[in-house]
Amino acid sequence: MSIDLVVNALKSIAKPAASLVINQAQRNETVVRLLKEFKFDPVQPPKDVDGVYVYSLIEYGVGQPEAILNLFREREIKNAFWSAYTANNPLGFCKEVEKFLQGKDLEFDIRLLRIDLRVELEEFGEKFIEVAKKSGSIDFKPFPEWNLDEYPAEFKSLIREKIRSFCGRKFVFDAFKQFCDTNRSGYFTVVGDAGMGKSTIAAKYVWDNKSPCYFNILSDGRNRAELFLESIRKQLIKRYQLQNAEKANLADLLEQVSKKLTDSDRLVIVVDALDEVEQETGGNLLDLPPSLPERVYFLLTRRPYTRDKKRLSAPDVPVEELDLRGSQYIDLSREDIKEYIRFFLNDDQDYKNSIRQWIQDRNISDNDFVEQVATKSENNFMYLRYVLPGIAKGEYNDLSLKQLPDGLQEYYQVHWQRMGMEEKPQEVKVFILFILVEIGTPIPCEMIAAIAEQDEYEVQVVLDEWVEYFKLQNIKGENCYSIYHASFLDFLKVKRILDSKRKLFQEVNQRIADYLIEEMA
Repeated sequence: MSIDLVVNALKSIAKPAASLVINQAQRNETVVRLLKEFKFDPVQPPKDVDGVYVYSLIEYGVGQPEAILNLFREREIKNAFWSAYTANNPLGFCKEVEKFLQGKDLEFDIRLLRIDLRVELEEFGEKFIEVAKKSGSIDFKPFPEWNLDEYPAEFKSLIREKIRSFCGRKFVFDAFKQFCDTNRSGYFTVVGDAGMGKSTIAAKYVWDNKSPCYFNILSDGRNRAELFLESIRKQLIKRYQLQNAEKANLADLLEQVSKKLTDSDRLVIVVDALDEVEQETGGNLLDLPPSLPERVYFLLTRRPYTRDKKRLSAPDVPVEELDLRGSQYIDLSREDIKEYIRFFLNDDQDYKNSIRQWIQDRNISDNDFVEQVATKSENNFMYLRYVLPGIAKGEYNDLSLKQLPDGLQEYYQVHWQRMGMEEKPQEVKVFILFILVEIGTPIPCEMIAAIAEQDEYEVQVVLDEWVEYFKLQNIKGENCYSIYHASFLDFLKVKRILDSKRKLFQEVNQRIADYLIEEMA
């Protein structure tokens, strides 16, 4: 089977001229047609390595740009893939591909198209494993875990979503670099209010440096010391090929890694949202070690805290904090905010045209829009994450620039009022939101409806109406909902307290208790 003939066939329908591949159904039809054209059975793949490689390339390659197809036709890439597959070393494959591309025109073509190479290599590998399993041949066992990033798959979507429109924050990374350059080890903490971009800073550092990481997420229940240790342990074992470390504690793991580091190496572990950690036992949050080996650093983020909630004691280790609220960072943060607004105005493919139309309809200059929205944001990226798409979607067509809400909390309040949440007929909606606040973990629509004693369809309408504030996850086959961001959770908790005169949240808690008792009966 000539791989060149297959690639040429795929290139005939490659992006951007992939007019035939409009939707998934048509794509599937194209895949089946090509498989038959090259004498493959669309139901039963071949059992040999070369056949599975070409079969996988057809299933993966329909609609892919020519640059990627040209990459996978290279014999060196095919050999490197099989070597990495049999050695269960997907990261090795990535490094070999990067080495192969260095200085070649193909590397320039891939960069020009802004192709995320690791994503494509991972997608092809996963497709190959899928086809290999269908082939039924024992030659492909054991099937490797095809993850091309050092950080866990569970955080990939979060990291990619956070960095999609990343702007600025150079002063934070410069400060952390200086900390590492001047200290042999240590803890560096970025402190800031909700919405100031702490998680995005963490995600950007992980993305750029492929650092081991852990993102504490209260709404997912992913915020306990034992889960943190399990995740970091797996990452360090995989990255440094540690032996007999399956039950090692964090201090022992770091000691093992430090012995493998050269004088020019560093281990940086990124931990986001220490403030969301749930830990009843004393000592440091997440049981972070009070001492660290040389060349081992932690980049931490957290919201402002009181002294009794710091819970990070490391008397013999350098410890430094960068508080994003500090007066010395106000101007730098404002410049980052303005850069973020300009990104939405000029570069964001989803929103730029609608936002530009909004400001043109009001005879506002680009500069005035950027300056005034930056002022209203109070240097809060979360505010912009809601307001700028809201402008693009027409949610503020009845408002002028000056009438836009000031700051994140006022944004929530304005939205609350615009949704009529203070009115009696909306009480069911408030009730549903309070259920999510009180439960605190992802739950399905069916459970919400049972607690609220409402029709499931009506509850789903409310969830859809507030979709931008909820995180939707599929847990054991069920779509489950939780509050998306800590700042909105804080806002709802205040609403819950202020609403105590109507005893609504007490009723929510009683209904939850009744539901749980009934379920256990």
